[in-house]
Amino acid sequence: MVTRRSILGGSAASLLALPALGASKKPGAPTKGFVQVKNGRLMLDGKPYRFAGANLWYGAWLGSPGATGDHARLKRELDRLKAMGVTNLRVLGAGERSPAKAAVSPTFQEEPGVYSQDLLKGLDVLLAEMAARDMKAVIYVNNFWDWSGGMPAYLNWVGSGPWFQQGDPNHPWPEFADYSARFYGDAKANALFRRYLLSLIGRVNTVTGKAYRDDPTIMAWQLANEPRPAGSAAFGAKNLPVYYQWINEVSTIIKTLDPKHLISTGSEGDMGCLQSEACVVEAHKPATIDYLTLHVWPNNWGWIDPKKQPETYAAGEARCRDYVTRHIALAKQLNKPLVIEEFGLIRESRGFAPASATADKDRFYRTIYGLALDDMKAGGPIAGTNFWAWNGEGRAQHPDAWFAAGDKSFVGDPPQEEQGLYGVFDSDASTMAVITEHAAAVRGV
Repeated sequence: MVTRRSILGGSAASLLALPALGASKKPGAPTKGFVQVKNGRLMLDGKPYRFAGANLWYGAWLGSPGATGDHARLKRELDRLKAMGVTNLRVLGAGERSPAKAAVSPTFQEEPGVYSQDLLKGLDVLLAEMAARDMKAVIYVNNFWDWSGGMPAYLNWVGSGPWFQQGDPNHPWPEFADYSARFYGDAKANALFRRYLLSLIGRVNTVTGKAYRDDPTIMAWQLANEPRPAGSAAFGAKNLPVYYQWINEVSTIIKTLDPKHLISTGSEGDMGCLQSEACVVEAHKPATIDYLTLHVWPNNWGWIDPKKQPETYAAGEARCRDYVTRHIALAKQLNKPLVIEEFGLIRESRGFAPASATADKDRFYRTIYGLALDDMKAGGPIAGTNFWAWNGEGRAQHPDAWFAAGDKSFVGDPPQEEQGLYGVFDSDASTMAVITEHAAAVRGV
C-alpha cells in the first residue's frame, strides 16, 4: 500500500496541503466538459470521445509573455489545426535546464525550485486559446529524454551521476536509457520533480482565473514523455519493480490532487518497455492510469531504413500494423482506452526542408489513420491519434537545421533532431489533406 508520506516523499507542509488541494472534487461534483472513461472507452458528456490530434510541445513557449512568446503565431497555428479538424493537442508542461548541447532553452525550471513565470503564463495562455477553440490538452510533466531536461536533468541536479547526454559516443546505447531510468528510484531527484508537480497541479490560470484542476480544457495529465524502465535487460530486471511503483505513486498523487482529470503514462508501448507486453500490462494496471498510450516510430526502431526507405517500407509497415494490433489487444485485456499519441516517418531522402517530398510520410499517416479508424468503427478501444508533430509556420533558423539556444521559430521536431525531420509544415499541402480527411472520417464514426 502507498502511504501519503511515501507518495509525496516530502515535507509536512506538503502533507498538510494535500487534502486542501484534493478537496475540489466532492461526490456528485459536475463533470460536464471533462473527458472520462466508461466501460473501457473515452467519453465526453455522455457520448464517445474520439479525436484527430497533434503534438505541439512548444505551445507554452509561444504563449509566453517572455522572449520566446509569439501570441499572434500561437493563435494562427491553433486556427490552422482547428481548420483541419484537429481537436486534441499533446503539449509539454515542464522543462528543466539541461547541460545537453541540443536542449530546449529557456525552460520552466532553470534551476531547482525556481520556476519560470513566463512559461507558466504561456501555458495559461495556451489553455485559454485552446478553450476558445473547443480543444482538449494532454499535458506531460516530465521527459525520459534530455532535450527538455527531464529525468537526466533532475539526476544531474542532485549529483546522481556521472551525467552524460544522449548520443554521447563514449556512452553507447543502452547506457543513456539505463542512466535516465535511475530517476525512478532516486528519492532526491523525485522530491524536486514532485515539488514542481504539486505546484503545477495546484495552479490557477492567470488568464481565465480557473484552477487547472477545474479546467475541462485539460483532458489528461501525463507522467512523462516515453518513460522507459531501462535500456538493457540486466538493469531492467532490477529496475522494473521501481518503475511500476513510480507509476503507481505519481499517478496516485495526481489523482488525489485532481480527481476530475484523466492520467496516462506516456509510454511508447512494448518498444519502450523492454519489448515486453507483460511490462506494458503491469505498467497500465493501476486504477489511477486511465488509458494506454502508443508511439509508432519505424525509422527510429530500424523497421524502415531511412537510407533505404523505398526498399524497406513495405516490411516496416507490416511490423507497424502488427504493433498497433497487438496493443489494441492489450487495451482490450485491460478494458481501457488506447491513444496512438505519437507516430511519424521521415521525408524522402531524409530531407527536412519544407520543400522535401512527403509521399512516404503521407502513406504512413494513411496507414496509422486507417488502423485507428477501423478500430473506432468496430467499437474498439482506440479513441484518437496525435501525429508528431505540428511545425506550422516554424522554420529551421540555421543552414544545418539544428536548434540553437535562443532560437524562437519553434517547430515540432525537438532540439535533438534536425528542425523539420518529422514535423508537418503549413506548406505540406498533401499531408495536411490526409489529416483533414481523417479528422472528417473520425467525426463521422
